[in-house]
Amino acid sequence: MKIYIGTDHAGYGLKEKLLLSLKGQEYEVIDKGAYEYNEHDDYPDFVIPVARAVSKDSNNAKGIIIGATGQGEAITANKFPNVRAVVYYGKSESVVDDEADVIIRSRQHNDANILSLGARYLTEEEMMNVVNLWLKTSYSGDERHVRRLGKIDQIHE
Repeated sequence: MKIYIGTDHAGYGLKEKLLLSLKGQEYEVIDKGAYEYNEHDDYPDFVIPVARAVSKDSNNAKGIIIGATGQGEAITANKFPNVRAVVYYGKSESVVDDEADVIIRSRQHNDANILSLGARYLTEEEMMNVVNLWLKTSYSGDERHVRRLGKIDQIHE
């Protein structure tokens, strides 16, 4: 599986560690930047190449994008056809579901193909655990989920 990764300065340190971890697991990892820390860079410059690549090969590729909160990154990625980006920035006390359940459902029910991480809210260990769980979880392909995703794919307004 190809995994495209991109981040701005906010996630640069985490991205570098994630690259090493994923390459050690023998994934085909493609780094879309940032390639150095620059506090004045802009996240769309690194998210757009990831989203474009996943959009063109949505059945065989996944993306991981990292930003301060992951929100703007996911908004950017979701502008591309065939991209289903979800945000994760850690467990919230107000969330009833367990964090693993949220990650698992994003893959099983929504066939999410880009994971957007909030660097300001995750430790390196949390990030690694969430990424590994997300990558190992498969889309269920249940009829109801296929039907729902089909309805989303029909939106062209």
